[in-house]
Amino acid sequence: MIDKHSPMPIYFQLEHSIRRQIENGELTPGNLLPSEREYAELLDVSRMTVRQAITNLVNEGLLYRQKGRGTFVAEQKLEQKLSGLTSFTEDMKARGMTPANTLLAFEIIPADAKVAERLALKEHTPVYEIKRIRLADDVPMALETVYISANLVKGLTETITAASLYHYIEEELGLAIGHAIQSIEAAIVNETERPHLLVHKGAPVLLIERDTFLKDGTPLEYVKSSYRADRYKFTIDINR
Repeated sequence: MIDKHSPMPIYFQLEHSIRRQIENGELTPGNLLPSEREYAELLDVSRMTVRQAITNLVNEGLLYRQKGRGTFVAEQKLEQKLSGLTSFTEDMKARGMTPANTLLAFEIIPADAKVAERLALKEHTPVYEIKRIRLADDVPMALETVYISANLVKGLTETITAASLYHYIEEELGLAIGHAIQSIEAAIVNETERPHLLVHKGAPVLLIERDTFLKDGTPLEYVKSSYRADRYKFTIDINR
């Protein structure tokens, strides 16, 4: 596991060894790791060296600490590429996971100033407001609020929102979805989000706002989401 004659730092070797055990399935989510003292005695290295390796893996999201209990292997994060426009349902199915929604609210409301601006509508125009928890294999991943013009997307029901909105919009209504503009920022979970996402106080979340447009440029939806940062990450390919 450790080669003390290697030019590679010992803490880095330990990091690499634990990471490889996780990738190989030798360590699985929820497994308790040996303590810093046990690692130090087993490898004949300092506890400070072990602590640095463990801390780096905690910061990376591969491990997590529980006060008084120890260090555990974290659930692997779901990775979504930002190079294509797919719905949550489509993305989870592509991973072989079962998507689901818990509907918190479904109603038609008059658009306030912000929603009207994002959807290029007049203020007080009727819009659907859909609040739901997005789940993958019964694990909550995100808390989402969607605003859609009720005059544009007709016939929307609670039953339809339990499946895929994009499927209904494209297959049933024949509207062609074109592109989206999305922003992502880091934040701390608030007390409204926390019970729905099943995370502890102070947990990190990814706040996402997305404006989706039809191919003819018509604004389709304005979406606000809070994703669990311990279960989700976004990647993008960048070419020179």
